[in-house]
Amino acid sequence: MSANQTRCWSEAEVARLVDWRRDFHRHPELGFGEERTSARVAQVLEAAGYDVRRGVGRTGVVGVRGDGERTLMIRADMDALPIQERNVTDYRSMKDGVMHACGHDGHVAMALLAAERLAAEPTGGRLKMVFQPAEEGLGGAKAMIEDGVLEDPAPAAAIGIHLWNELPVGQVVVRSGPLMASVDEFEIVIQGRGGHGAIPQQTVDAILVAAQVVVAAQSIVSRNVDPFQPAVVTFGSLHAGHVFNVIAAEARLIGTVRTLNDADWKAMPERLERIVSGVCTAFGASYELDYRRINRATVNDASFADRVRAVVTDVVGEANVRQDVQTMAGEDMSEFLDRVPGCFLLLGSRNEARGLTSPHHSPTFDFDEACLPIGAEILTCVARQFLSKTERD
Repeated sequence: MSANQTRCWSEAEVARLVDWRRDFHRHPELGFGEERTSARVAQVLEAAGYDVRRGVGRTGVVGVRGDGERTLMIRADMDALPIQERNVTDYRSMKDGVMHACGHDGHVAMALLAAERLAAEPTGGRLKMVFQPAEEGLGGAKAMIEDGVLEDPAPAAAIGIHLWNELPVGQVVVRSGPLMASVDEFEIVIQGRGGHGAIPQQTVDAILVAAQVVVAAQSIVSRNVDPFQPAVVTFGSLHAGHVFNVIAAEARLIGTVRTLNDADWKAMPERLERIVSGVCTAFGASYELDYRRINRATVNDASFADRVRAVVTDVVGEANVRQDVQTMAGEDMSEFLDRVPGCFLLLGSRNEARGLTSPHHSPTFDFDEACLPIGAEILTCVARQFLSKTERD
């Protein structure tokens, strides 16, 4: 940490930050089941003097403090993943088959510390702390929006931070435009005609058709998408057949599509269906395609990103601010940024010397907690700058 970061927080504050993170890590909860986490978050916000609303988007928590016309929204996600933790630490998950494998425990802790500090300072506007459930593909952001999280007061801007184990502690990604990809999920059921493995001419082999679909679908990225525009079509599962000498009558495929620009996002369902339809027609099979939107690309507002970049540069130094990083992973912070100008940051959390290098969603995921005061400081300084009377005038 730089001298600026170490002098901003007392030892007691940093210890509380780490204690919060480890407590949330020991007690992970899946999407829309964040009952304990929400209760603890609400307790801290209420003690700090926030007007707290619980049950927003089922298990979300919102705290509002301050007055004035300008409102800044700070968002942190709370849910864990259905993964069995394999780390051996004194704060490892106490719940079988559930762990914080993506850093959301750290997100909550950083936002809580920033909320405490900001509650003790005068501001020229309002702070809206949003603790979101069910980020991991379950639509928590949409649920909160449907419950009015972007109203009364309506935020003028929004900010969020995601820990990022691809980058070392001390580096921060502040990028204008697309940062993270859209996430779509699809399921294809191919219906052929089963039969004896030794008499294929009497059948329509669903496995053969499925294999052709998998191969042909790769041409969507290689031949339909601009080579300068990232896109991904991934098949994550193919299930068909049970016996070595029986040709399968049905095959099920599931997968995901990722894009960074709006035109490709809109075009992908038709592109995939055209491939599936053509292949099935050629082989005499039928199909059902269920294509589901999870979230759009996470796109940062250029003007607000510039504002945030200046603050982050002051916190970590210009050499540690990155603008060249994008990822095809997705985030439903995109739902908020599609409606409110804002900025989503990636906060380096990797420490190779300590072996903290496992990727997100891994059963051995863990991060260097030295990143947490940096994130809390960024949130605090952005809020100070955005809500200050001088800035508002």
